[in-house]
This record gives sequence, structure tokens and C-alpha cells, in this order.
Amino acid sequence: MGPHHDEMFRDRRIASGRDVEQARRALSDVFLPVDFPRARSRTAVDLTLNAVNVGRIVCGFMRFRDAVRIDTAEAENYHVDIPTYGAAMMRAPLGTPVYGTPHTGAIFMPGRPAELDCGERFAQLGLMIPSDALHLELENLLGELPACPLEFEAELSLTGAGGRSILHALRMIDAAAAQADGPLGHPLAAQRLEQTLIQGLLFAQPHNHTVALSAPSPGAGLRPVSQAAELLRSDPGHPWTVAELAADVSLSVRSLQEGFRRSLDTTPMAYLRRLRLERAHDELSAAEPGAVSVTEVATRWGFVHLGRFSSTYTREYGERPSATLRR
Repeated sequence: MGPHHDEMFRDRRIASGRDVEQARRALSDVFLPVDFPRARSRTAVDLTLNAVNVGRIVCGFMRFRDAVRIDTAEAENYHVDIPTYGAAMMRAPLGTPVYGTPHTGAIFMPGRPAELDCGERFAQLGLMIPSDALHLELENLLGELPACPLEFEAELSLTGAGGRSILHALRMIDAAAAQADGPLGHPLAAQRLEQTLIQGLLFAQPHNHTVALSAPSPGAGLRPVSQAAELLRSDPGHPWTVAELAADVSLSVRSLQEGFRRSLDTTPMAYLRRLRLERAHDELSAAEPGAVSVTEVATRWGFVHLGRFSSTYTREYGERPSATLRR
């Protein structure tokens, strides 16, 4: 793709232009304080910046026409930089420099500044994920408080399964951001996209708790698993997370997931999606003609990818959702 065809979140434009001060202010407002050490006050920094919030995560797209050097302040959050065009040398103090290209991204930890030396026409996607959101998810998955802060490997492969899954989630967010009444405005759908990004990073990118995450978890008895299933059945419209569900039945997340796998041959979230599919079917069956659309119903029940919703629905009920609605 050419440098002007890879723009993402284009309906969420924050800044565009050559003014250095405007570029500094826009990037500082969206991500964290930055400076352009080589840009004299009258020199142009030709920046395009788009950004969208997905739950607590900020997803941004930035493009520079000319080569530029960026210095950031100390980060408070985790930052993921994913080049989509051109190349940049990315480094944090004491860390290994990462040569960023469309095949290789970088992850920066809280508590450290970063430098980016960007070549001409450089473009990248940037994720800013709050430290507490990542640590809470890690704690829920481990079933205990991590002994030390989460530290990722700096280099992120964008061609491996993990990198590809993060890019796939970002493309879904890009499509959602382009819709006026799209999934990002619906709590269940936005929560699902946020969760996909956070878990994608924790399971795909090596870090100092990777070994603990992959260790087998103690098994759960049948009783807490059936209690959890009953909770989901009683309120599928609630924005459930596996962590909340596990806490409600006094299990760790991994024990609950293992219990669902052993006794129901599924995961808690897959079980919940099936319940939500049933509710969507009930709603489409009962709807007055013209009162709702398939998209509205699917999005309300947390289905972000409409093509996938339609094929799952057709497989389950033997007809397309639009046919149920017409009937």
C-alpha cells in the first residue's frame, strides 16, 4: 500500500498541517508530551494525526512527510508503535534500539522516555494502554498479584501470529470508527475490542510473566462452573469480563477457563457469545418490520464483525438474520 492509502481512523482527524507548535500540542494531548529537537521554531513538521478511544485504550495514526526526530517525556502508560510505511529507529534509555518497519514494531514501558528517528513519509499506528488495565488483566489471568511490574520485550514482530492478531483488531477498530453509529458507541462491542488488544499483547508478546501465564492452572470443581454458567444465562446483556465472572464464583480466571473447557468444552466468553446470539435471534424474530436493522441488533449484543455474525447465525439457525427479520 502507498503512503496515502494506509491512513487509518481518517474520520477521527485530530491535526493536519505543517505547524511545529500545533504538532507538538496535538501529540502531547493525545499521547504524552513530545518535542522535536531538530525542528527550529519556523521549520515545518508536516503531521497528520487521527485518534480514537476504544474503552481505556487510545488508538492513533500519525504520518510525517519529512524526516523527523521525536523525543517523548517519561511515559505513564505502555506504548505500542506499529509502523505502516517507511522506517524509524526507536529507542528507550538502556533498552535495545528497535529498527521499526512494517514488519517490526516496538513496545515502550512506563517510567521511561523514548526517541524516534523517523525517515521521510514515515507512518505508524500507536497504541497507548493504561498500566493499570494491563496489570489488572495480568493479575486476573495469573490468579495472583504479579511479583514485579510487567516488562515486555521491546521488539514486536508484526508478521507472527500475535502481531497479525493485533493488526486485525486495529483494522476492525478502523472499520468501526468509520461508522456514525458503529460498534465503538456500544459498550459490549467496545469492551470486546479493548479486551482483544490487551489479551493479544499479553499472550502474543514475550514478557517477564510469559512462563507463569503458560503454566497449567489448578482445576475447578463442577459447582463453581455451573454457577458461572447460570450467572451468564441470567444476564447476558451485562458487560461481563472473565475476571468479574471468576471473582463472583471465587475462582482464578485460569481455573474458571479450565473448568469451562473440561466440563462444557468451550470458554466462558464463547459460552456468553452463544447466549447473546440466542438473544439476537429472539429480538430479530419478535421485531416489527422496519423497527430495527440486523446491524443494530447485532451491535447491541456485542457482535463487532457483522460478516462473522451473519455466518455464525446462519449456521446456527439455518437462515440469514435478514430472513428472520423479514419473517
